[in-house]
Amino acid sequence: MKNPGMKPQRVRIIGGFWRSRLVDIVSVPGLRPSTDRVRETVFNWLNPYIADAKVIDLFAGTGILGLEACSRGAKEVILIEKSPLVAQALQANLEKLKPYPENARIECISMDALQWLKKQEQIVVDIIFLDPPFDQVGLLEEALQLIALKTNSDKMPIIYVESSSKLDKEAILGNLPGWVVQKQLVAGAVRANILRYRDEQ
Repeated sequence: MKNPGMKPQRVRIIGGFWRSRLVDIVSVPGLRPSTDRVRETVFNWLNPYIADAKVIDLFAGTGILGLEACSRGAKEVILIEKSPLVAQALQANLEKLKPYPENARIECISMDALQWLKKQEQIVVDIIFLDPPFDQVGLLEEALQLIALKTNSDKMPIIYVESSSKLDKEAILGNLPGWVVQKQLVAGAVRANILRYRDEQ
């Protein structure tokens, strides 16, 4: 049982407008924010593409990936989170972070990520963050399959996948015909992958 006297856990936004701001983490089993080390590397990779980007953070959890993107210049960020408790905490964090960066729009949708994907006729965005629970590989596989079906625009998005280091890239790319791993980092139990459509590299 959680000690009522304990301070709530927090995660830090690393760079940009909200640099060093802390985001509260609600205590929910399986909620696992991306580490500072992984985020720093990933956003170094994404830096050329972040300015004015439209971003979707599926399985948002703490929302730290979407918040980091917004802090660094993304203009539209949609956070999708299934758990009402986690979505409520995320909304509270969004209120605490106001004001937002100039011209930025950020929205939290309390909804199952797969259902949200199924409802979209087409997904036209610049960056998609995918960081589902590591022990639910089926969620990742189905999300990737839906993204492959829904991204039929002239410009394909960059997809960031955070997964267990035990999951190899072939298992990820098997659900995304025509995509390749452009960048990859293994840090302990985590594998961070930047995926690009072959013609967009």
